[in-house]
Amino acid sequence: MDPRIREHAEVIASHSTDVQPGDLVVVAAPAAAEDLVVALHEVLGDRGATPVYLGKSDRADRAYLRAVDEDDLRTPEHLKALYERADRVIRVRAKANATETSDVPTETNAAHSRVYRPVQETVLGKRWCLTQFPTPAGAQLAETSTEAYENFVWDAINRDWDAQREFQANMVERLDAASEVRIVSGETTDVTMSVDGMRTQNDYGEYNLPGGEVFTAPVPDSVEGEVLFDKPVYQQGREVTGARLVFEGGEVVEHGADKNEDVLTELLDTDAGARRLGELGIGMNRAIDRFTYNMLFDEKMGDTVHMAIGRAYDDTVGEGREANQSAIHVDMIVDMSEDSRVELDGEVVQRDGTFAFEEGFDG
Repeated sequence: MDPRIREHAEVIASHSTDVQPGDLVVVAAPAAAEDLVVALHEVLGDRGATPVYLGKSDRADRAYLRAVDEDDLRTPEHLKALYERADRVIRVRAKANATETSDVPTETNAAHSRVYRPVQETVLGKRWCLTQFPTPAGAQLAETSTEAYENFVWDAINRDWDAQREFQANMVERLDAASEVRIVSGETTDVTMSVDGMRTQNDYGEYNLPGGEVFTAPVPDSVEGEVLFDKPVYQQGREVTGARLVFEGGEVVEHGADKNEDVLTELLDTDAGARRLGELGIGMNRAIDRFTYNMLFDEKMGDTVHMAIGRAYDDTVGEGREANQSAIHVDMIVDMSEDSRVELDGEVVQRDGTFAFEEGFDG
């Protein structure tokens, strides 16, 4: 076994989830990630925890969602009960076919998201980690060799997370003190939002692994302006490109996309909260230096910001502030490497991808 897989497992158990003796741990992963699952079971055994393995299959999910009547979709209470009893939850992504579920109707996916929401909320209430195991399918999406993709994934994951935390703390301090954020990129994006009273989180690999972003929640009704998400996003096994959202009073009042606009429409129609932003994130992991069609990595990429339609994470919502509620949370990326800036209360804190606290910043 590649020693980096064991290192990956150690990072998950020690840094990301802090597994303790006696912990009940759910490990949910596809068969393609078996090597990491094996390494995790070794590490969990060393730490005196009790794991249970939950197999995941996109083929099985596709078969079910294509066969089931939408009216028969129900919350899987038995799965919810499993997560309720667990102390730690580790979820691994490792696709054998990145487009396996592309022929599931978008309305079925939206309905499934709604009934699955109680399960997702249960997981989010635990100490959890979502991570990636490199597969040939991931390499194909990233348009690279399998070996190069493996190197990329483990370089982004197996790193000095204390140093990453300290680097990102520079942005946390600034964003936490701000009331208004303005994001400008070329002539296609100019959007403002209030973050007054919201909490800024420093993601250094505790929940999402890899980490590498600073994120908060906008005040739901404060978002104004237009955003062009110039990086593609994969949803439901399909690529949405050129997604454009126009906000008034915090709500999406106009939208479009160059490709698979119907997928974007179905996402926005999931529920009322799906037309509002639940997150603003700023990518800061410099080891992620290329776009790979994998949001777990792409949203952390330096020189980008991302915004998520849908649910706000509770730990980003300040006391007495409204948390946007939705069955979905879908991140989309804006490239900030050229002709772009991030302003906090009128002060430029990032220009063309370079932060005010980095060498080479031109305020």
